[in-house]
Amino acid sequence: MELRIYYEDTDAAGVVYHANYLKFFERARTEYFRERGLLVADLAAAGHVFPVVHMEIDFRSPARHDDLLIVVTTPQHSCGSSFSLRQQIFRKRDDLLLVDALVKLACIGPGMKARRIPVDVRRIVEAESSRRLQDRKTKPR
Repeated sequence: MELRIYYEDTDAAGVVYHANYLKFFERARTEYFRERGLLVADLAAAGHVFPVVHMEIDFRSPARHDDLLIVVTTPQHSCGSSFSLRQQIFRKRDDLLLVDALVKLACIGPGMKARRIPVDVRRIVEAESSRRLQDRKTKPR
């Protein structure tokens, strides 16, 4: 997903305020599933919501006003009622990795109770994480 940095995204030092990266990641997760035919609103209406339960973030280099960024979302694994995604933000003009995050989401339903991940979501996460593992095995070291 591409996004442009606006003045409102920056702090007093003129760089993207760290909390705004969480918003960028959230948008990218929503778009990731939308591009694969799943709407977050439809999943919620069916009783499946996906709160973030754990996140590890490495802030490597700052983004600044008017930068064009690329947010890449890559499934890592799933199990039972949770799944993990790697999300990375690159500056488009030089492909520099700015932020690297590992995000764990849980699937919950009514009453905030854990639920199994819906089949459609699990299929996407598992297929793409399997493809990533296969690619790693076939690339020469």
